[in-house]
Amino acid sequence: MITIGITVLSLFDGKSGGQISLDELGIKVDKYLASEIKPHAIKVTQHNFPDTIQLGDVTKVKYIDGVLYSESGTYEVGKIDLVIGGSPCQNFSMACIKEKRLGLEGEKSKLFYEFLRILEEVKPKYYLLENVASMDKNSQEQLNEYMGVKGFMINSLDVLPQIRKRLYWTNIPFDKEKISKREASFNLQSILEYGYTPKEYSSCLLEGHSRPTADKLRLTRRHLEKNFIPIVYESKEHYEKLIEHYNKYYRGKSAKEVDAIRDSIDNSIYDGVRILTAAEMERLQGVPEGYTSTVSRNESASLLGDGWSIPVIKFILSHMNFEEVLHNDIHIDSSKDLGMDFNNIYNQNYI
Repeated sequence: MITIGITVLSLFDGKSGGQISLDELGIKVDKYLASEIKPHAIKVTQHNFPDTIQLGDVTKVKYIDGVLYSESGTYEVGKIDLVIGGSPCQNFSMACIKEKRLGLEGEKSKLFYEFLRILEEVKPKYYLLENVASMDKNSQEQLNEYMGVKGFMINSLDVLPQIRKRLYWTNIPFDKEKISKREASFNLQSILEYGYTPKEYSSCLLEGHSRPTADKLRLTRRHLEKNFIPIVYESKEHYEKLIEHYNKYYRGKSAKEVDAIRDSIDNSIYDGVRILTAAEMERLQGVPEGYTSTVSRNESASLLGDGWSIPVIKFILSHMNFEEVLHNDIHIDSSKDLGMDFNNIYNQNYI
């Protein structure tokens, strides 16, 4: 445990995955300041880390000469050692409908410029930014240029039984090839509370999984045809019988064709499928079990689908040099270290 604590500013804090990671690494945090607006995210964070200073809307956060201004108050924080955040991905992600996939021009994803602004104001020793790997090449090159470092991809499947490709921009020096790989026995079946899955690992948890359909046939079809959402069967026998039924009546048919015939078929076998529980989703993200227990299953899915894979973040943050952080005033020298003239970027693209 580091005896002298650090000060952390987390933007778009969500379920506070950065705080979980620092805590599990045994890194002492004197102040953890979080910018977040979702009530269920704040509720979960404050239940687990009651000393968290909640700042509210990121657009209202400003740092000047050791003082942090926010809509929740003004805080004398001194120097901030670490700035972290996962800026909204909605306008970058392949999961976004084509009309709204606008990159940095999108209403949600342009909040990246707030991260950039605050990073320039704070000039911390270390920073970490995360976003989806499914963004197009142009968007990735823009973020590389603005951040002044090249984003690198880590798939959470390396450490967890979930496909989750994410890009990370950081000045923390480490070799991503040295991340500890998960063992084959740590698979999707091993994290289930009950039931059966034939899959070794899950598709990516998404915020949209917080709004699952109650229609079990439709749920199953989305899983089998598009691998859109993880589902669990009652048993191996149930799975085999269901697949036989599905292949006989529905395989290869469009949604419209399925709806046209479904009422004439006994579909009771689909009643036995289920979605993942909150505990199972926590395990898929490496989050302590019960961490999101203060909110509903669907609210938990919202936070976990939007959040960080804890083992990945722990791996990155574990390479920070704390002797340097705690005993030297070494910070980013100026906005040129972020790749471009900051004021020009912010004024032209965001305001």
